[in-house]
Amino acid sequence: MAKSNSKSKRKLVGMVSDESGERVYYTRKNTMNTQDKLSLRKYDPKLRRHVTFTETKKNLGRNEVKPKKH
Repeated sequence: MAKSNSKSKRKLVGMVSDESGERVYYTRKNTMNTQDKLSLRKYDPKLRRHVTFTETKKNLGRNEVKPKKH
């Protein structure tokens, strides 16, 4: 992978599955051009089908996302 530049406008974000809650994919996005959350349709290996993945913060420590408190 290329060297990470702290001045870069591109940030590393995690993609979490809407159905299984697993964080499987990581991608870079340009925060200047795309300010709202990314939403991509990708393959979920746990469910073995394509589902929608939405952007979360990059967190390599855990794989599952805790549910939000209301």
